[in-house]
Amino acid sequence: MTSFQTRAVHAGLRPDPSYGSVIPPIHQTSTYRQSAVGEFVGDYDYARSANPTRSALEEALGALEGGSAVAFSSGLAAAHALLVHVMRSGDHMVLPADLYGGTFRLVDKVLVRWGLRYTLVDQTDLDALAAAIEPDTRVVWVETPTNPLLNVVDVRGAVERAAASAARPLVVVDNTFATPFNQRPLELGADAVVHSTTKYLGGHSDVVGGAVIAKEEALYEGMRFVQNAVGSVPGPFDSFLVHRGLRTLPLRMRAHAESAAAVSEFLRSAEGAAAGASDVRWPGFSGMVSFRHPDAVGIAQRTRLFTLAESLGGVESLIEVPQAMTHQSVEGSDAAVPADLVRLSCGVEEPADLVADLRAALAG
Repeated sequence: MTSFQTRAVHAGLRPDPSYGSVIPPIHQTSTYRQSAVGEFVGDYDYARSANPTRSALEEALGALEGGSAVAFSSGLAAAHALLVHVMRSGDHMVLPADLYGGTFRLVDKVLVRWGLRYTLVDQTDLDALAAAIEPDTRVVWVETPTNPLLNVVDVRGAVERAAASAARPLVVVDNTFATPFNQRPLELGADAVVHSTTKYLGGHSDVVGGAVIAKEEALYEGMRFVQNAVGSVPGPFDSFLVHRGLRTLPLRMRAHAESAAAVSEFLRSAEGAAAGASDVRWPGFSGMVSFRHPDAVGIAQRTRLFTLAESLGGVESLIEVPQAMTHQSVEGSDAAVPADLVRLSCGVEEPADLVADLRAALAG
């Protein structure tokens, strides 16, 4: 098998057979000519059902995660599609106590109205995770690293605890923060991986998308059915942009990690502590760093290279205060995050420049 970096460059990329262009064309079409009634090429009868540009992206995503991929219009669309396919009214799922606010909002404000039940649990405690599994638990939803506290969950351990239960729920891993460059949950026994391709996979803050990558054929076919039935598909140009981003993923992830290492080292230093930074977290890979500071809002508004904005994973560095931004939906719940938490998405700028920007912001 070729290396991950080589697969990232070549997966799903076939030169155009008509003219030999190295990069295949964007198939910007809504429908396809049929040679006779009901006779068409492959799956291509209508673009909601299939599009060659989207198919190329799905092939590439599957190759990188080690499964079969289905692309969606956003990460939350992907999560919704998986949950409505797998779960029925009255079923139960286990969620991390520290998780993306959008996932919590989807489950707590939308899906519970249709009878879904859930339990929040600290998934770094595998005994607590196992205890949270009920007889009708259908899904254990894992985030690792978690958003925004960057806790790391033992995926293989979570899979083993789920498999040992009488319910034997599916283990689904949101791999958005880690990316398949750092972690491939299907290889650790997970049943499915979910991505917001908006983030590191696209990598340039210019596209919104999502994906589910399934290990087993039956789940993949189920996701294909829901994708077509619900219609929350990415357009051809969005698919093209994410696929283009994948080809530089290994290069960018190394640079993101270099930036995050420098930033976290500064924040943990005596200088950073003296400036008020505490509880600095970086999982040792990727570009996500979090820390706590009594003047979290002021710091977020004083940086110059770190742009005050939601989202993450682009080549440019971003800063946010999750409690007031991406995680408002968890306020008042057991998943609420501290008001003094700052989350950084460290980009691919010169690390020393990012440290200097934070130093100035901490100084006031």
